[in-house]
Amino acid sequence: MNAAALALVGIVGLLIGSFLNVVIWRVPRGESVVRPPSACPRCGRRLRPLENVPLVSWLALRGRCAGCREPISIRYPLVEAGTAILFIGVAVRFRDDWWTLPAFWYLAAVGLALALIDIDVHRLPDSLVKPSYLVGALLLVVATAGGGAQWGVMLRAAAGAAALGGLYLVIAFVQPRGMGFGDVKLAGVLGMYLGWLGWGSLAVGAFAAFLLGGVWGVSLMAFRGAGRRTKVPFGPWMLLGAAVGIAWGEQLWQAYLGLLG
Repeated sequence: MNAAALALVGIVGLLIGSFLNVVIWRVPRGESVVRPPSACPRCGRRLRPLENVPLVSWLALRGRCAGCREPISIRYPLVEAGTAILFIGVAVRFRDDWWTLPAFWYLAAVGLALALIDIDVHRLPDSLVKPSYLVGALLLVVATAGGGAQWGVMLRAAAGAAALGGLYLVIAFVQPRGMGFGDVKLAGVLGMYLGWLGWGSLAVGAFAAFLLGGVWGVSLMAFRGAGRRTKVPFGPWMLLGAAVGIAWGEQLWQAYLGLLG
């Protein structure tokens, strides 16, 4: 994929990121992501089309509402830029397999939305997680058929969903304060994607989530005085761990097996 194609992917990512800002704000509140049009949450002024251009509008408005001059959170352009970076990263990772791109672009988009919602409200909405099973499975079927992969990868994807979802279900029963059922449901989606890529990706993605989440938890206790009862959303670490598994899972797994002999 050449530079022009990656630039186009980045622009699409910016546009998707702009929509994700709406999803992140409205879904936890039970609001429609389609209507009404975007407006300032303080004064209610509807945004004009030129005020909705990803990144550019925020910079042009100097981070303030054109009506009431209320500051606009920098998270809005960061979500847009972050989505563009994720989309480009997926394009680079699967540059030789165009059929696979839609499946992992979808995961990147819904994953970013879920991570930020979990940070905000400590909840992973079913309205985003549950449809991801169907959408993800259909897109992976398309990737399998179009990319010429063996259909056994779909069986591995189903096994991955069951394995990772089952692991999190056991943890939720053993330690209900530390793991919610939203995490369990998200684990199934991530297991499906990681399993489709390979057992190494699944193992690395699962381990990376607990490793990164554990490091963050220890850091909070060491530097911010967090205790055992401090609630820390785990969804973002599950998604970040999955990203590690997708990007480098098979290579890291093979390196690990090599160390074992």
